[in-house]
Amino acid sequence: MNVFDITSYGAVSDGVTDNAPAFRKAIDACAASGGGIVRVPGSGTFMTGPFDLKSGVELRLERGSRILANPDEMVYTRSAFRENPGEGSIWIGGENAEHITISGEGTIDGNGIAFMGPEENAAYALKEFDTFDRRPHVLTLVNVSGLVITGVTFRNAAYWCVHLVGCSDVDIHGIRIDNSLKIRNSDGIDLDHTRNVRISNCDIASGDDCICLKTRREYAEFGPTENITVTDCTMTSTSCAIKLGSENMDAIRNVEARNCAIRSSNRGIGIQNRDEGVIENIRFAHFTIEGRLFDDVWWGKAEPISVTAYRRKAAGGKDANVRFAPGQTEGRVGAVRNIAFTSIVCTSENGVFVGGEEGKISDITFTDVRLAVEKTTRYDGGTYDLRPSDTVGLLHAGTHGFCLMSAGSVAMRDCSVRWGAHTAPYFGSAVHAEHVQGLTLDGVAGEGAFGDTAPIVTVDCTNVSRV
Repeated sequence: MNVFDITSYGAVSDGVTDNAPAFRKAIDACAASGGGIVRVPGSGTFMTGPFDLKSGVELRLERGSRILANPDEMVYTRSAFRENPGEGSIWIGGENAEHITISGEGTIDGNGIAFMGPEENAAYALKEFDTFDRRPHVLTLVNVSGLVITGVTFRNAAYWCVHLVGCSDVDIHGIRIDNSLKIRNSDGIDLDHTRNVRISNCDIASGDDCICLKTRREYAEFGPTENITVTDCTMTSTSCAIKLGSENMDAIRNVEARNCAIRSSNRGIGIQNRDEGVIENIRFAHFTIEGRLFDDVWWGKAEPISVTAYRRKAAGGKDANVRFAPGQTEGRVGAVRNIAFTSIVCTSENGVFVGGEEGKISDITFTDVRLAVEKTTRYDGGTYDLRPSDTVGLLHAGTHGFCLMSAGSVAMRDCSVRWGAHTAPYFGSAVHAEHVQGLTLDGVAGEGAFGDTAPIVTVDCTNVSRV
């Protein structure tokens, strides 16, 4: 296979030179030859502005190599979301290509803190901008088939780290993403209108969601996000470790995640529908989830599992102008259905939450889900985070082991709740259900947090079966 070393095209690792021209020349030569390896030698840090990958190119980072984003925000001129300039720019890009590989033992560093405002207690402040937020996404690939990302380390994203739009036949294996837990919007992997994806053996730490599946309106022509497998990953997030939504104008379906560990996260697994698309046929199995509360600047309230379907806020909502379809003035939310959680062990400051608008959530199954609830931080709890919604942002409803609100056909089998030594006055029942049509409790074990608290409470529920 032909090898194209970036230093042969003028790249220097002096920390001052913008090596974008060298990257572009090496990639162009590689693609023109029919494909090969663009080699980044392990001889130091190569600072660079934006460049694009092309068909047949393997970007190989040798051990000790580092690609660093140019800290001059003015070199970033392309919006990551087309006509919507308010959510970041493109650094490493690529579009309408096939058979792209990113490999090796080197590091791709987004230089994130260089694009932030001052460090505050809970997060870095965001810099003000007029219309164009120039914070670079690390990797944005659009309509790429046959993509492999393996071995490399991504660090310090200023915005989303790996954003795949309309891509297919994707294998992400053995990578590490090490983003600051104080940089907002620093998602790890975002699959957007993308299908047939395998994510395995990855270690991801991000201030925002570690792995997020969505269908953004800016790329509507690419269809649903579907046929996704996530296995053997470790995740830590100040927001949500694995999230489906909230942007979902099409469909997210046929997802299986198993054998994963979630550590010290504000929310473990989040299904968060806020737009008209559906979320269906989802399976999570063999997880360990450790949750804790963080500051309100981060979405999530330590729910180890959260399944919600509420329409997005319309009037006065900052997202309405870019999240709604042209001419749309009111939010709409699609169904969430056929979701299963199996063999999951949770330790957190909050319980599992299921809730949505009438008729929107159905066929939710919990099998062998074991939950331990204990107060471990100074942050106030007793709240479930429903942001961004048109109903309520933060729902103050006490902390229950399983809080089920307005759903159809919910089954709990061989589940348990226990309360730790450190409790809070807002701790409540093992199961609290309201407006659930079809509730099965089979082998559910657990008491109320206090002696006078009922272990199981049902309010306005129908077809309740207790075994």
